Amino acid sequence: MQLRLALAQVNPTVGDIAGNSALVLSWARKARDAGATLAVFPEMVLTGYPVEDLVFRESFAAASKRALGELAGSLAAEGLGELPVVAGYLDADGPVRPGAASETRGGPRNAAAILFGGQVHSRYFKHHLPNYGVFDEDRYFVPGGELTVTRIGGADIAVTICEDLWQAGGPLAVAKAAGVGLMIVINGSPYELNKDDTRLDLAKRRAAEAGCTLAYVNMVGGQDELVFDGDSLIVTADGEVLARAPQFAEYLLVTDLEIPAAHEDRTGPAGELAIRREALDAVLAPVGDPVAPVLAERVADEAEVWSALVTGLGDYVRKNGFRSVVLGLSGGIDSAVCAVLACDAIGAENVHGVSMPSTYSSEHSRGDAGDLAERTGLNYRTVPIAPMVEAYLETVKLTGLAEENLQARVRGTLLMGLSNQEGHLVLTTGNKSELAVGYSTLYGDSAGGFNPIKDVLKTMVWTLARWRNADAEARGETPPIPANSITKPPSAELRPGQVDTDSLPDYAVLDAILALYVDADRGRSEVLAAGFDETLVDRVIRMVDLAEYKRRQSAPGPKISLKAFGRDRRLPITNRWRELH
Repeated sequence: MQLRLALAQVNPTVGDIAGNSALVLSWARKARDAGATLAVFPEMVLTGYPVEDLVFRESFAAASKRALGELAGSLAAEGLGELPVVAGYLDADGPVRPGAASETRGGPRNAAAILFGGQVHSRYFKHHLPNYGVFDEDRYFVPGGELTVTRIGGADIAVTICEDLWQAGGPLAVAKAAGVGLMIVINGSPYELNKDDTRLDLAKRRAAEAGCTLAYVNMVGGQDELVFDGDSLIVTADGEVLARAPQFAEYLLVTDLEIPAAHEDRTGPAGELAIRREALDAVLAPVGDPVAPVLAERVADEAEVWSALVTGLGDYVRKNGFRSVVLGLSGGIDSAVCAVLACDAIGAENVHGVSMPSTYSSEHSRGDAGDLAERTGLNYRTVPIAPMVEAYLETVKLTGLAEENLQARVRGTLLMGLSNQEGHLVLTTGNKSELAVGYSTLYGDSAGGFNPIKDVLKTMVWTLARWRNADAEARGETPPIPANSITKPPSAELRPGQVDTDSLPDYAVLDAILALYVDADRGRSEVLAAGFDETLVDRVIRMVDLAEYKRRQSAPGPKISLKAFGRDRRLPITNRWRELH
């Protein structure tokens, strides 16, 4: 049987059920106009994902279920009733969970359904619930125990959800036992560097396990710290990639498939899940002239990370109702990269940079900040803070580190004041290396609403800066980041002649240690076994452990690594365990 499949790689917003329903309706029209005979949308597209503790609100779950039925009716009213549409949503008909607030309300389900003919058909409840990294689904959902196989136009099709793909056995193995001809996996799979390669290999293995073509659709966009990269794809049982969508863009991936005619009628238990069969009274329209398969080009790691950061920042600004951002421009590499990310995400006209020189600010730093503003076209102003610092010091005598931190806190107060007055979102600019070892000032440079490079190690900040400049040059544009901001030794400039290496190891060494201790959760002995100096390792570990209270108060920022501070890495603040033991 020939099928024209449309995978709708869209960007929903958590909690905007009406807006997300309209999004599905709009892209279903595009699928119909492209001649699709089946349209598929991502995991929990109606509610956005992840919804976290919203699942415990009966009103929210009820609104999701109600919206699903209304969407089915709207599709039919729009002349799309004969187009089967797969959509993810929040259901609540599972067994009551122990300790639930209500003994009458059903347990929450991460669910999918097929909408057809104005009705809701073929519900499926996610079976494998991830409980690692950024996921807490075992806290929120009740697992499903059946694989629903739906016969559409003479072919058997099954739908599963995200983590079901990542676990061997389970729904994919059951699909083979059920004789499924097409396996659809709907996803809300967050971005990590190089995860696209892992995802493709996994899809190939699971397609082979299911013995059929596998279609994988993922959402795009930013949600708090998470970024979804799309990268929807279709692979055959023998590992051939039939189609692949671009990353970080809404996209309709339309592909013609040959699906074997249904030949199995098995029901009942089959391994981990039971098989339940349904049939849609659907006569699929003939597929017209064949569509050319799309295989989006893969991009370099730097381009991938840059796109993830731009997506996360842009959606955080837009989805939270801001129109503009403000940040301090020191002339250094971190603020420069954050400023250019913001310009790419929301337009230079909506980015406000503030130079806040103190007594110790060098002339080249002031000049580099102005040069950046001229290169990018962002809004720029200079507000000297020396008089404000002096006014503080005349009232309260502070010296040494307290005086240095006072400068940072004056800057933080100034930026927050501009935020209140002019409505900007304040961006903080501390990189992951600094956050790891506590090289920041609470209520100073750490004050703000969002941090675009929170999960970016310092060495990668430099790499991204060089890549962004080279990319601009390749397009015939002015490189946005001044060369001096990239090449000069990094410094907080809070005292005469200060450079970061006064307090920190060389960043190349520091980042290598952090990659083991933070990202890979390696203990002291394992870090030492990698060949690092013992005294240096002990010093770095101590700094990381003691800075937990600072990180707990830091702004959110987009996750790009395997283990980001915040949702991924969760350690107690009050904690006497030390690796030095």
